[in-house]
Amino acid sequence: MENTAKQIPSSFLSEADALDYFDSLSVAPVAELAGLWQGHGVASEHPLDGVLENLGWYGKRFAADLRADALLFAVGPHRLVAIDPALIPLRLAFRFHRFGRTQVARNLFLYLQKIWRAKGPVASLRPMSFRGKTSAAMVYDSQPITDHFRRIDEDRLLGVMAVEGDSRYYFFVLTRVGTEP
Repeated sequence: MENTAKQIPSSFLSEADALDYFDSLSVAPVAELAGLWQGHGVASEHPLDGVLENLGWYGKRFAADLRADALLFAVGPHRLVAIDPALIPLRLAFRFHRFGRTQVARNLFLYLQKIWRAKGPVASLRPMSFRGKTSAAMVYDSQPITDHFRRIDEDRLLGVMAVEGDSRYYFFVLTRVGTEP
């Protein structure tokens, strides 16, 4: 299989380097994504670098019916909470990204999780063309966001979050999890 031995960089020097790496990867078929995936950001000079990790981001969950929990957060060692991205003010998140890396932001987010809980899946998986290849993508229902995926190997994906109207991309890695925490 192509790219099975690829190492995942812990960061990229630039967005261009990150996109070159992304472009080198194989497509990720939608049908192979069902399950729970643990995530972490890959620094690329994006304003949100480090923000999701500070807030306790766990990853994503894809259902066999192609619906998805786009933002899963860990609440303790054995519980995940799905957040509804429609309730997150994107413009403020981008504008105050430095605040998102603070302890105060983490504490505030723990409180807001109760209010921002999703009542069901909030995104859909579908094949989409992006940067010359058709691969799995997750389209958010109520935000202008699409996460595009490429396969690093059978159990790891590189994701690129694209926000409509913003030319910058946020990069993250998802690793398949055998069982729910």
